[in-house]
Amino acid sequence: MKPLLIWICITAYLECFGIKMSAKTETVTISIQQELKETETPKPISWVVVPDESGRSLLILQGGKVLVIPSSLKDSQVRTFMELAPEEMIIKDFEEGLLGLVFHPNYKSNGLFYLYYTMQRPKRSVLVERRVKNQKKMELDLKHDRTLIEIEQPYWNHNSGVPEFGPDGYLYLSTGDGGKANDPHDFSQNTFSLLGKVLRIDVDKAEGALEYGIPEDNPFKNKPGYRGEIWTIGMRNPWRLHWDIQSNTLFCADVGQHQKEEINLIQKGGNYGWSFREGTEAFSLKNRKPSGEIEFIDPVFEYGHDEGTSVSGGIVYRGSKHPELYGHYIFGDWGTGKCWAIEVKNDQTISKKYIEFVLDGEVINDLPKFVNGKPQSPFKPVNFCISAGGDLVLLDWKGMVYFAN
Repeated sequence: MKPLLIWICITAYLECFGIKMSAKTETVTISIQQELKETETPKPISWVVVPDESGRSLLILQGGKVLVIPSSLKDSQVRTFMELAPEEMIIKDFEEGLLGLVFHPNYKSNGLFYLYYTMQRPKRSVLVERRVKNQKKMELDLKHDRTLIEIEQPYWNHNSGVPEFGPDGYLYLSTGDGGKANDPHDFSQNTFSLLGKVLRIDVDKAEGALEYGIPEDNPFKNKPGYRGEIWTIGMRNPWRLHWDIQSNTLFCADVGQHQKEEINLIQKGGNYGWSFREGTEAFSLKNRKPSGEIEFIDPVFEYGHDEGTSVSGGIVYRGSKHPELYGHYIFGDWGTGKCWAIEVKNDQTISKKYIEFVLDGEVINDLPKFVNGKPQSPFKPVNFCISAGGDLVLLDWKGMVYFAN
């Protein structure tokens, strides 16, 4: 009997007893190399290409430093672009600090970019506009410093990060639920709060007492009981947003608590469930039910804590080196180092692949060891980015920067 027929017969027999079998997931092996070995890069958060055709990039470090990386990637040419004072940003360096940088869509003409970071006394998250005064030399304008948003934070964790501009020219910012555990203040479903949301604002306008405008087509603008900045609600700790311009899709990875890690496709006015739900399951640690009928949006992909403990969002790969991953959303798990590539069509995941990254002949994200029930992985992916040349960049929170070969 042919192997495929045997598989079909066994599957049919087991499903009679309620046992389901699934085909083995394909594994893609990608060779990587470490870059910037002679440069100190503690806790890298994001790699952002400077949009000026120079081939330069910025490496954002959680401790507050931003480095200018030349197209050659030579350590001797790396220099500091700016540095925020860590003592003003950080009390607990696990999740506080500099968490994102994004350039204005019209950077070439206005030199503007935006930073998202935490501040202390009082504890808060801020979105700040800064400017490059000499783009050729990449020099910071020390006089331009405009705070757009300040969001009070009750605790040190769940600050989210990595804001993104959409194809519409508006800035999208994801915020966590305020921290601690179990969404203790129910901020995620509170429509008066900016916590636990995806926000959408116009940085080119000011509206009333606000340092920004609220787009007219925001779903809750002028709706009683809602903040107009809100684009979606029901997020826990979204890390991170990513706009795939080619498919006009906004991806968002949302870190779970004890049950599920999830990848969401962000839709206007959507409710993603936290803290009524975690992933597609009812949140078991909080006796809370919706007061009325609420239509929650399911994740496009989720996994349980048998596979990982903290999802790190990434990017849709559109490079040329790895055609088997073209158009796939690449992401990983900070706790276990496990990495995936999923293909999404018509708002559905149609395929998934595991990715193993090989450095000097060794797989860096092999099965983790568990100590006291917690995974101890040598590789902690915090972000997946794209270089100026279209290569896949992996940022390891332990201080390494890898490029895919």
